[in-house]
Amino acid sequence: MSAYYVYSLSSELLQSLIPRNLSAGDNQQAPEPPSSEVSPSSTSATISCNICLGATFSDINEQRTHFRSDWHRYNVKSRLNGGQSVSESDFNQLIDALEESLSGSESSSEEGTDSGSDRDAVSTLVNKNKLRTRSISPEASVRRAPRNALSWFHSPPSTQIGVYRALFPFDTPEDGHLQALKNMQKPVSGGRSWAMFMVAGGHFAGAIVRVSKTGEDDEVYHKKPKKPVPDTEVLRHKTFHRYTTRRKQGGSQSLNDNAKGNAKSAGAQLRRYGEQALRDDIRKLLTDWEEEIHDCELIFIRASGANRKIFMDYDGASIFKGDERLRTFPFPTRRPTQSELSRCLQELSRVKVSHFTEEVLRAQDEAYLASLPKPKPLPVEPAPAVLEKPKAKPVKLSKEEEAFREKWQRLVEMVSKGRLEPLKAFWEREGHNFGGIDARIPEWIGEKRVATLLQLATQSGQDDAVNWILEMHADPTVPVPHLELEGNGAEEGEEPDLKRRLSTAYDLAQTRSIRDVFRRNAGAHPDWWDWFGAAHVPSALSREMEDERDEKKKARRKGLKDRVKDREAKEKEKEKDKPAVDESMPIAPAPSNGPRKLGGGAGDMAGIAGLTPEMRVKIERERRARAAEARLRK
Repeated sequence: MSAYYVYSLSSELLQSLIPRNLSAGDNQQAPEPPSSEVSPSSTSATISCNICLGATFSDINEQRTHFRSDWHRYNVKSRLNGGQSVSESDFNQLIDALEESLSGSESSSEEGTDSGSDRDAVSTLVNKNKLRTRSISPEASVRRAPRNALSWFHSPPSTQIGVYRALFPFDTPEDGHLQALKNMQKPVSGGRSWAMFMVAGGHFAGAIVRVSKTGEDDEVYHKKPKKPVPDTEVLRHKTFHRYTTRRKQGGSQSLNDNAKGNAKSAGAQLRRYGEQALRDDIRKLLTDWEEEIHDCELIFIRASGANRKIFMDYDGASIFKGDERLRTFPFPTRRPTQSELSRCLQELSRVKVSHFTEEVLRAQDEAYLASLPKPKPLPVEPAPAVLEKPKAKPVKLSKEEEAFREKWQRLVEMVSKGRLEPLKAFWEREGHNFGGIDARIPEWIGEKRVATLLQLATQSGQDDAVNWILEMHADPTVPVPHLELEGNGAEEGEEPDLKRRLSTAYDLAQTRSIRDVFRRNAGAHPDWWDWFGAAHVPSALSREMEDERDEKKKARRKGLKDRVKDREAKEKEKEKDKPAVDESMPIAPAPSNGPRKLGGGAGDMAGIAGLTPEMRVKIERERRARAAEARLRK
C-alpha cells in the first residue's frame, strides 16, 4: 500500500485539513499521543520522548539510543533545573555557539549518538542556563504542552497527518504551517532537491536527492483523489571512511590530544592524518557539488561539535553558518551510510498518518493536559548575598624585611632551646636592631602565648637563659597576653587576686629551679622592679638563705639515716632475744607421697591454700631465709 508523500498530497486532502490543536484552547500544537491504532500505510513512530521536542521512534532500540544522546541528557538536566526543553536543531546551535573545540561522534557502532565527545559541552550549557535569570511573565502559570518535531493536521472525520517541522521555513508561525504545506505542493522548475550529509566516527555519507518531480513531468494536483506515487531520486551520493577513532577506548584523537597532550605513538599519527584527510575529502566533495548544493531547498547535516565546522565558514565554503536552509535530522540516526541516508529520506518525506475520531482525540487531549506537570510558582527574588571579605593577599617583602624576619626567627630559636653562648654573641652583634631586651615578639613568629623573650625562656624551662635575660634588665612585670585575653583562666566568681596573680613571666615557671632564678634576682636587685607586687615573685632568695636551706636539708637527711640505723639495731636485738631452736627434737618426717619443699613440710600447704602465686613465692622465700639463719646460728 503506497504512502503519502509531503510534496504529493491530493488537493481534496489539503482542503479538508485543519491545524491539530489541543481541545483546551491552547494555541500551541500538541504532540500526537502515541497509539498502536495506526493505519498500515502510516510510517509514524509509535514511541515518543516526553522530554525532548520532536523525538519519535519506531522501536524500543531507537528510544534507548535517544536516551543515551547528549540532546536528551541536556533536556533532562535543563528540566530538573527549572528550564525548558529545546529541539535538536536548537541544541546543535547551542553547541556551535560554544568556544570550546568539541569532537564529533566517537563511536563506530551502529548507534547515532556520540559516546562522550560532548559531555563537557552538555555540562557547560547547563551551567550557563543556571546563571541566566528567567523572565517572569503572566503566562508562567499556564500549562504548556512541549513542542513536537511533527506538526499535526486533522482531516474530519477521523484522519490525522503529521509533517516534520524542519520542512517548513524558520520564519513560518504555528498557524501558517497549513498554508506552507499547501505551497509545498506547487510545482517548481527543475524539481525540489535536498542535500543530506552525515559524519561521525570517521564515517561520511552525503547525497543530493530530488524529492519532487518537475512541473513538466507530472501534475501535483490530481483529478482523482488517490494517493500519488512516491517521487524521490538520488542525484549524487558519496561515502568514505578514515581512521580517526581510538579503537576500544572511545574518543577521537583530537579530543585525546586536547585532554592529555599530543601522543607520540604511530597510531596517534595515523589518526591525526585520518582526521585531516577526512576534512579535506569532505571539503573537496562540497566544492565538486557546489552547484547542486546552491540549488537545494534544504540542507540536512548530522555532525556534532567541531565536525560541523568542516562544512561551513572556511575559505571557499559552499555552506555558511547563517544559511536558512540548514537543518538537523529531527530523529536519531545511525552510522553514516548510504542506506541510512535512504532511510532518513523516507522518514522525512513521508507523512505520518493516524486515524482517530474527534471524541477519541478530545479524550486524549484531556488526558495529556492532565499529565503535564503543574506550573511552578513565580520565583521569589533572592535576598542579596552578603559579600565575603576578600582574603588579604600576602605582602611581598623586601630584602631588608626578609633579613629582619630571619634574625627574629634565629633569636627565638636560640632562646627557646637554651643556647646561651650563641645567644650572647648574637645579641651583642644584633641586639640594637630589636629594640631592647623587652621588645615584643612579632605576631608572624607564631608565639601567641608569650609576649617577650623572658616569657619565652621561662615557658621553655631554660633557667640559664632566664637568668641572663633578667641580668640584661628585662622587665618581669609584663603581662602574659593569652592569660590577659582569656580572663587569666579564672571562672566567674573567683577573686580578683587570683586573676591578677596568673599574668606574668613568673607564673609561667614550671620548675623550682626557674622560680629560684626569679627569687635570686629579686634579692640581688630589689630596686629594679616591683618584684613582690607586679612581678608576682613571693619572696627574695639570697646566698645565706640558700646555705641555710641546704643545711636544713642535710640535717633532715642525717636524721632519717639515724632513725633507719636505730630501727635495724632494735630488730637485731629482738632476734637475739628469741629462744634458740632445739635441734635435738625429732622432726616429723614428711609423708612420702606428698610434695617435699624447703622450709616446710606437706602439712604446711594448708596454710598457704587460697593465696596468689606471688604471695606463695614470698612466704617460701621467708621460710628459706629462716632456715638459713638457723644453720648459721648453729
